[in-house]
Amino acid sequence: MHNAIALSVAALMAAAIIVIGSFYVLAPERIMGGFGLRLPALDADTRPWLRLKGIRDIASGLVVLTLMMTTDARTAGIALLVLSLIALGDMSNVLWSGGSKSTAFSVHGVTGAVMIVVGLFLIHVL
Repeated sequence: MHNAIALSVAALMAAAIIVIGSFYVLAPERIMGGFGLRLPALDADTRPWLRLKGIRDIASGLVVLTLMMTTDARTAGIALLVLSLIALGDMSNVLWSGGSKSTAFSVHGVTGAVMIVVGLFLIHVL
């Protein structure tokens, strides 16, 4: 039962980050304000950097979904624990850069925390 809930949450988070990443690749101006940093000028030099974030997000979501479909829950849980470093790193970057504290904690911090909790459930620590 716990695994089913944890796997469902993991799948939803993976799908959500794929959607977010797709926005960064296809239309970064529509989503970049939600990251928590001061907005850069959206010019030819900035778009490729935003697309890098999008590609990273899409790949991260696909890793989780692929592991969920091809291995056991424990392996997917380990991947979630490792990938939570991205969310926690993003939170730290926003805070260190003088960005929005509320966004740093409510978006990136909560995402990282949920990933850790779900990962721990999937590896049967919780």
